[in-house]
Amino acid sequence: MFAGRRLLIATKHQKEEIFAPLLEKALGVSCFTDPEFDSDSFGTFTGEVERPGDAEQTARLKAKAALHLTAASLVLASEGSFGPHPQYPFLPADEEILLLYDAENQVDFLVRETSLETNFSFADVLYEEDLLAFAKDALFPDHALILRGSSGNLEDLVKGISDEATLRKVFKQIRKKGELVRVETDMRAMFNPTRRKVLAMAAEQLCSRLCALCPRCGFPDFSVTRILPGLPCSSCLLPTHGALAYGYYCKACGFEKEEFYPLGKCHEDPGACTICNP
Repeated sequence: MFAGRRLLIATKHQKEEIFAPLLEKALGVSCFTDPEFDSDSFGTFTGEVERPGDAEQTARLKAKAALHLTAASLVLASEGSFGPHPQYPFLPADEEILLLYDAENQVDFLVRETSLETNFSFADVLYEEDLLAFAKDALFPDHALILRGSSGNLEDLVKGISDEATLRKVFKQIRKKGELVRVETDMRAMFNPTRRKVLAMAAEQLCSRLCALCPRCGFPDFSVTRILPGLPCSSCLLPTHGALAYGYYCKACGFEKEEFYPLGKCHEDPGACTICNP
């Protein structure tokens, strides 16, 4: 379905360096980018441009806009979001959405990767020593920083700071104006190695899904769509919330399959049983 086709990676932040090797090896595609595509027109982390919708909607808009620039029928778009983890709201998280759109077959494939591995942070600082302490915690200079006035004036905004001399210089320039300095982690992919690792994890997930073919029709993404609880407790043998089976579904032909004991165990630990451990 994909072998021998050209795949456009819709980015201006060097994400092709992460995605292309994985996609080309797994799918047999030939990846390329288009310098005319401006992903910043669909929103920036620093707020100069608002995102036109939620992350998934924005990824779809990126993909369709990128297709108009080239004759390719395959495009990969991505969208990252940073903030409280959905299950652990006191911890920052990185959620990456990857959307592969196949215009030839009128179908798309979407994956999400959520990770606690992120240096996402910001602070308003008054003194240079506080700035340098933040920088150290944010893994600077391997990870770039952003400075601006705490009032949010875009005229003072400086991105991609990756050396201490520039960091000190810009800080002093903003402080001369008499306001606190907002320091932020630069979350753009080419300036953030930690984010690049999460993007690679998302790409590996996508490749794995696309290489999982339906046993009936051979369509990609024959993946788990439901988890059936009921794994019996090893002590009382009553059903637990543990996974008894995974349900697989093909979006092309509708074929379904159940895989019992998907985690390689036939019983659940009594510690996870609501009867034995109420």
